Amino acid sequence: MDSISNTQLENSLLSSRLKLALIFIFLLTSVLLVRIYNLQVVNHEFYQEEALGNQMRSLPITPNRGKIYDRNGILLATNLLTYQLTLTPEKVDNISKTLLQLERLNFINENDIKAYYKKRKRFLKFHNIPIKHNLSKAKVAQFLVSNQFPGVDIESYFHRVYPHESSSVHALGYVSRMNKKESLLYDKENYSGTLFVGKVGIEKQYENLLHGRTGVKQIERNVSGRVVDTKIITPATAGKNLYLSLDLDMQKKAESALKGKRGSIVVVDVRNGEVLTLVSTPIYNPNWFVNGISHANYNQLRNSKDIPQLNRAVQGLYPPGSTVKPMVALAGLEEGVITNKSKTFCPGYYKLPNVKRKFNDWKRTGHGHVDVKDSLAQSCDVFFYDLANKMGIDKLHDNLDLFNFGRKTGIDIPGEQGGIMPSKSWKKINRNEPWYLGETLIAGIGQGFMTSSPLQLAVATAALANKGEIFQPTLLKATQSPGDSILTIDNKRSKQIPIKDIHNWEDVIEGMKMTIYAPKGTARRLNKGLTYTLAGKTGTAQVFGLDPEEQYIAEKYEEKLRDHALFTGFAPINNPEIAIAIIVENAGSGSSKAAPLAREVLDVYFNKQLSNRLTQ
Repeated sequence: MDSISNTQLENSLLSSRLKLALIFIFLLTSVLLVRIYNLQVVNHEFYQEEALGNQMRSLPITPNRGKIYDRNGILLATNLLTYQLTLTPEKVDNISKTLLQLERLNFINENDIKAYYKKRKRFLKFHNIPIKHNLSKAKVAQFLVSNQFPGVDIESYFHRVYPHESSSVHALGYVSRMNKKESLLYDKENYSGTLFVGKVGIEKQYENLLHGRTGVKQIERNVSGRVVDTKIITPATAGKNLYLSLDLDMQKKAESALKGKRGSIVVVDVRNGEVLTLVSTPIYNPNWFVNGISHANYNQLRNSKDIPQLNRAVQGLYPPGSTVKPMVALAGLEEGVITNKSKTFCPGYYKLPNVKRKFNDWKRTGHGHVDVKDSLAQSCDVFFYDLANKMGIDKLHDNLDLFNFGRKTGIDIPGEQGGIMPSKSWKKINRNEPWYLGETLIAGIGQGFMTSSPLQLAVATAALANKGEIFQPTLLKATQSPGDSILTIDNKRSKQIPIKDIHNWEDVIEGMKMTIYAPKGTARRLNKGLTYTLAGKTGTAQVFGLDPEEQYIAEKYEEKLRDHALFTGFAPINNPEIAIAIIVENAGSGSSKAAPLAREVLDVYFNKQLSNRLTQ
């Protein structure tokens, strides 16, 4: 009986267990069927796209950057095909270990690793992130032979090159790696595959024209991650080629003339405002920056007391000295304060009534009686002290403001500084001090608070040459889209300075002509062998003020305290074509240190003009 009872109990227990097992199997099968139905039917399209995504990827195609030429079609900036090492994060199991191995084999260095970690957040995990640019052929061959780094590849790309190296660097600028802040400034979609952007100069000013439009390509990988097919979805559009108004021959002559000096030379076309020469020295090699500047080169630039990266042509602000006297003379004539027959006696100094201090002339023995033309030719300070005193600072300010002194010229290059054209209100606002009469006198000879850039002086001189039309200076002359012809840009902008009497302008120009041709002209040495007519004005600007009785002797002072040398001029006189402005820092006399440099640069221009006429 007990045995029968136990058998029944065991059968009942087995039956219960089988039922539970069947229920569990049924539930498990149901879940599995629901899951399969969900994958295969409900979310079929989603998972199909996901699966395809593991095989297919859309990547940006970086466009070729536009080239830059000078006005004669000489190449200033171009692109050369080279190779880079890239890393695809999703294809690398241990990124830090892989980078260290690459470093040990000298494919990359510590700086490359730091750069990778800085920029990796800008890329998706399936993007090929560049970790080393401009690989040598030897390194490319070494890597291809090793073939031991899954997810690390060699890719070709176009590398920015400046074939004339340091020449024209302050006008051209350079490209370098985009930083995080810059990445926020540009269109995310169009710059998705872009690593290099313009940092300064024309490269930065016209970044949008030079960059082009990014394309899209679709790549197909096999299970091992290798690319087996590539399809172009949207082709990239290359950036526009730019033609600048610069003349490379004049640029190189100006750089040669200023070699070993700190200074600037600017030449503008009097007829339209085009900039033919924009040179600042010292110069430096923009190729250093393209793939990241080395520590040695960076320290060389950073530690140089000459500040090579300062664009003195547009950012350097200096007292214009006597180069402003033609504009001051014109202001006196136009305002009727003087006439072309007015004369001032120069004993070598000037004194205000009831004031003990003397305002010395550069010529201690004096110039005797001089009129406006003589005062310009001989650069008589006393004549302009007296004229400024009669005009007053505010009237002087208003007249020189017409020539854009104290304001930016608006040139198409970043970083321009505006300079200072002082007035009573300016001093009150900026110094919270009253204006003193003695400050009016020194403003009349371009000293004191007044400052301007070499570009401002060139533009003002051009406006004087063409009798009142003041142009906004420009560097961009033409553009060229891929496959199209060159398109000249009409970007001339000018304003007319009011003219009360055209003879006043002619009298001032005659005074500048006498500077070159008169027996006592301060730049009379320039006229020997001239094949064109030239009007000019020399200048010497003090870096610090002297005691009234103290005589300036350059050798007594360290170089950085010595006077700046300046020259401005235009040619030819009757039908002006170009105007020039030169400053040489701490060089001394403008007539001996700056004026001869003008002759070198102007000769290049007019010799080319003569050559062109002979070949026509």
